[in-house]
Amino acid sequence: MIACPQTVFDAFIMGLRGLLYLNHTRAKVRKPRRVRVRSWLWLLVLAPSLWFGYREIRHYLVQPQAILVLGGTPKREEFAAEFALRHPEMPIWVSGGSPREYTEGVFVDAGVNPTRLHIDRNAVDTVTNFTTLVDQLRARGISSVYLITSDYHMRRACVIGELVFGSRGIDLKPVPMPSDQATEPLVKAVRDGARAILWLTTGHTGSTLVHRSDDR
Repeated sequence: MIACPQTVFDAFIMGLRGLLYLNHTRAKVRKPRRVRVRSWLWLLVLAPSLWFGYREIRHYLVQPQAILVLGGTPKREEFAAEFALRHPEMPIWVSGGSPREYTEGVFVDAGVNPTRLHIDRNAVDTVTNFTTLVDQLRARGISSVYLITSDYHMRRACVIGELVFGSRGIDLKPVPMPSDQATEPLVKAVRDGARAILWLTTGHTGSTLVHRSDDR
């Protein structure tokens, strides 16, 4: 299991140290106006690090209540079925992916009780994997989930999930499925992060602007 995002805790520590240093130096000497402006700019830069650091700590403290699988390749569902056997008390949501009959067969053949399985076919890409389920999960009182997807896809999924699920107070604990593929280009995470913010502000995901064959 990995943290999401990976460098957030380090950023939090660095931000906290920087904030303490600024307070110490300001207490010793009254700074000119220009330096005080720079101090405020530093605080604006440090604030996101502190926030994500807080979220990172929550990831370690909160116990997941469900499993969320992002469809895209049949291997993810097979990996998720094995993971679900080690957490027999948790419901499972599969967003997108293979045809319903195939997905059900994978979990049943692995020995997973089908009553635990919820298959949602409304998503058309990674952003909608989250936007179509977030309110349903929250309505069920779920505040933390295991997030399963391929390792090369996890960075983008975390960016979207932190924005969409985080807006409803739902935490993510990533469980990456190993693969032999390189991590996706950062531009994909940036693009879909912007789409997640668009959804938060307007309710639209911009899914028509994305080539779906290139999304997973």
